[in-house]
Amino acid sequence: MTRAYLAFTEKGLALAQKLAGALPGTVARCGHGGPGLADWAAEQFAHGDALIFVGAVGIAVRAIAPHCRNKAVDPAVVVLDECGHFAVPILSGHLGGANDLARALAAVCGAVPVITTATDANGVFAVDTWARHQNCAVAEPERIKKISGTLLAGEPVRYAADWPIQGTPPAGVMPTDTADCADFALTLTPTGEALHLIPRIAVLGVGCKRGTTAEKLETAFAAFCAEHHFAPQGIVRAASIDLKKDEPGLAAFCQAHDWKMDFYTAAALRTAKGRFTSSGFVQSITGVDNVCERAAVLAADGVLFIPKWARDGVTLAVALAPFAPDWRWKNDEP
Repeated sequence: MTRAYLAFTEKGLALAQKLAGALPGTVARCGHGGPGLADWAAEQFAHGDALIFVGAVGIAVRAIAPHCRNKAVDPAVVVLDECGHFAVPILSGHLGGANDLARALAAVCGAVPVITTATDANGVFAVDTWARHQNCAVAEPERIKKISGTLLAGEPVRYAADWPIQGTPPAGVMPTDTADCADFALTLTPTGEALHLIPRIAVLGVGCKRGTTAEKLETAFAAFCAEHHFAPQGIVRAASIDLKKDEPGLAAFCQAHDWKMDFYTAAALRTAKGRFTSSGFVQSITGVDNVCERAAVLAADGVLFIPKWARDGVTLAVALAPFAPDWRWKNDEP
């Protein structure tokens, strides 16, 4: 998590520096040669994970108001008074981690964390907080309120999962063997009306002809995901052979998705463990019988999930990193 602290007085600046000593981040004072409030808020909203204001809540609210979009993308925002008495999360308490951040900041300076989200106030399981702790994207954030509302009403919710989940489910959370009956589901292949939580554990292996454009890769990727009912939110990086390192279309495609890329030599690709789709043509061009599957497996350090798919000179595959979800959803849990 990248953090940015903004103070308004000398006393507030001292507190911000103390907090940053324990929870590192950039520290600035508004005015007095420092950034302007509006410019600072715009910059941090665009590029940061967490904004920490040391000052009045009203100032923070006015500063962030023009930039708020939705809970799936907004950064965490926490406000502390300059005396360090209270730490108040005011945006993205669950998905952005503002509630947990407020508790951590409060522990540094002896403040009281002021947590106002209903599930936290009532000690009820928060599915979006759990998703963040399990490194999952939330495919339909608008469905979170149905899960929370059901639990707050004292009624059970049912879940389905494509992986075994270690530990005991929280109160009110029960398994179902039928995905169609699930209220929320842990999966990379979402279907139906459940709230889908997408583990961010996938690597996209890519092969392509020289000169393939980003637009062509994007079209192929969309078709690939549609055919396999695969959630693109699960991909965390991409991989290919080193012969593609200078392909501008591939670079632009990955940059558009904010994916880093791993490149491997043919010799390295041959060391990948598993059974792969072999191509004599690919072997003759690259020196290895398969690029997309092998590259994905190496980068994920895991197993092949979706085998080689080919269209219009583009080949794609997906491999998964090891994943062992559990039911922990609060920072104070062992």
